[in-house]
Amino acid sequence: MKVLIIRYKKSQNIFEGGEQVSHRNLNMLQTIAGDSNVSTYYVHDESKKSTISDYLKGIFLFPSNYFFGLTPGKVQKICEKALEYDMVFIDRSIFGIVAKKLKQNGYAGRIAVFFHNVEPLYFKAKIGNPIASAYVNKCVKANDRYCVKYADKIITLNRRDSDAILCRYGRRADIFAPVTFIDKYKKTEYTTLLTGKKPLCLFLGSYMAPNNQGIEWFFRNVYPHVDVTVKIVGKGMDKLRDHYNIPDNIEIIPNAPDLLPYFEEADIMLLPIFSGSGMKVKTCESLMYGKNIIGTDESFQGYDLDYSRIGGKCNTAEEFIRVLHDFESNPRPRFNTYSRQVFLDNYTESKVLENFKLLFV
Repeated sequence: MKVLIIRYKKSQNIFEGGEQVSHRNLNMLQTIAGDSNVSTYYVHDESKKSTISDYLKGIFLFPSNYFFGLTPGKVQKICEKALEYDMVFIDRSIFGIVAKKLKQNGYAGRIAVFFHNVEPLYFKAKIGNPIASAYVNKCVKANDRYCVKYADKIITLNRRDSDAILCRYGRRADIFAPVTFIDKYKKTEYTTLLTGKKPLCLFLGSYMAPNNQGIEWFFRNVYPHVDVTVKIVGKGMDKLRDHYNIPDNIEIIPNAPDLLPYFEEADIMLLPIFSGSGMKVKTCESLMYGKNIIGTDESFQGYDLDYSRIGGKCNTAEEFIRVLHDFESNPRPRFNTYSRQVFLDNYTESKVLENFKLLFV
């Protein structure tokens, strides 16, 4: 079976969270169908810089339900190209109009859509301005509806998203495929160091509202009451101090081509995230590297964990303070064998291969 994948962008640098999942999806389809039978159409190409004209065209097309980057011309090319393929795999539900146009053009193959999030919830959290949020979400909701109406198979990361799609649009997901990674941390020996009396906490995430608001909340409500060091690593996070109240002594690394040294030096992964949808990729990555993790309900959404063994689940300032005080008073292994084993048991790529095979049944 030949598969055409519609992806958001051709990245030239580091894959961000959602793009790591997109790359996983590509790997799964290539494993099942064979590399030579899978082709990719990128809506965006980072090697080609967007112009003012591109942005204006994108804004103009939003009311017609073409999400930024898509145009009627691009969709027509996809429809023509799709005739050479047995399946079109739309990697984000924001491109649901592709599914609609494929059906309207008589495409006889199979259409599958991967929901990275329940996108209206995601964009509501991501876009702070209510007017801009409403403008974007009108387009986003229309594309989600197209996916539900025209796709043969719908895939979500977890049951929460499937339930939300059912509530909004009247259809459940056909397949669950949680966040997974190729294991990049196979070693014969792992560190035996203990966490420090002044633990180093790593916040990993790109510049976007849920991340920014979460880390600012932590500095406002928790940081003054604990004795920890915090380091922030993520694309665009050098802009944090322009718009958020971040202490001057906090180190921010906005461009880290290799995250491994930051994971290895950290005593604790800090995930104070309170809004969003889908699953948090940074949680899976932290499990892979065997980290102690302190996070909220949202950061652990979709993961099956014993929170007391992983570090702690905290949703209030008091809970964060209590767990961090416990780390300060009772050092424990920096390498959390339980976290690592949870990853190996549940969140390696091989664990979702059978789920993806259902697309071909």
